[in-house]
Amino acid sequence: MQRVKPILFTRGVPAEESFPSEEIAEAAAAVLSQHGPALLQYGPSTGLSLLRNWLAEWQGVEPAQVLTGNGSLQLLEFLCLVMVRAGDVVVTEAPTYDRTLTLLRRHGAEAVGVPLEADGPNLESFEEVVRRRSPRFVYLIPDFQNPSGATCSGAKRRRIASLAEELGLLLVEDAPYRPLRYRGQEEPTLFQLAPGRVLHMSSFSKLIGPGPRLGFMLGPAELLARLAKVAEDTYISPANLSHGIAYEWCRRGRLPAQIERLKALYAPRLDACLAALADHMPEALATRPDGGFFLSLTLPSGVDNAAVRAAAADRQLQLADGRAFFPSGGGERFLRLPYCALTPAEIEEGIRRLAATVHDLQKAEPAQATSN
Repeated sequence: MQRVKPILFTRGVPAEESFPSEEIAEAAAAVLSQHGPALLQYGPSTGLSLLRNWLAEWQGVEPAQVLTGNGSLQLLEFLCLVMVRAGDVVVTEAPTYDRTLTLLRRHGAEAVGVPLEADGPNLESFEEVVRRRSPRFVYLIPDFQNPSGATCSGAKRRRIASLAEELGLLLVEDAPYRPLRYRGQEEPTLFQLAPGRVLHMSSFSKLIGPGPRLGFMLGPAELLARLAKVAEDTYISPANLSHGIAYEWCRRGRLPAQIERLKALYAPRLDACLAALADHMPEALATRPDGGFFLSLTLPSGVDNAAVRAAAADRQLQLADGRAFFPSGGGERFLRLPYCALTPAEIEEGIRRLAATVHDLQKAEPAQATSN
């Protein structure tokens, strides 16, 4: 009997065929030849100066406003070590990135979720929460949000930035997917709207690959210096070797063409996901992202994520637990679909299996209700 190939709608990982391996190898040889001792030695905790200077020029800020680290999640950890104590409130979207929630709980923070709409956080709820709870910071993913795929509108961004200025809020803007816009109009970043009140985070995990472990943060120099002290006490300096290779790759002008290759690779996969949902699950309420790695859907009434995940596993379809993305309950009918690491054919087959699973559970529900 032919073995059914597993399909993983679980983690938001890049496609392996997207990695610019030959270009990275050339950059590695060149930068080691020119800067080998600096890359193989300890360095400043703020990060390799070659890379920080390049990032500063790219982002239009001063080098003192740039902090690099081994992935953006670790930079967020440093922020928690500086700012968060047990019982402190941190406001997030609901749903939001599950690893951020794990990190906040590790530090004893109370994560308070604001309902997420198709165009960003519900502003009435957002304003009520930040005024009443005085959070240590607010964590947002405005562009092609993980896990929903939603993008915050320009109007909502401007209101959130205005509230940050008025109330003295610190906004943490997580933006690793921002360069991967496949359609539609780009909105300003929160950092552009309120640079004194925002820490803007991004990484090269979705652009080069996760292997280099290269994240960066933009923000007020004084606050970044405090985070750099925590970094120094944690690892002395970040991964200079991989950061130097990434710098040389960027210095050679490889990034713009790589972003265009990624868009050409991933946009058809998003389209394939939407088309398969329209064909196999027209009743599903799905987001329609303009870019990024994810879309999400709300399962039909009476069908929950746990039951779908268990039944889908029998069809060799792996799904993530939707409840993990919600800070304080909910998500029983929420489902995230990462599509970038799958081919269009795998996406279509995965959605077909998902639809068959959901429809089987819907058929079984009335029978169970009758038997009870």
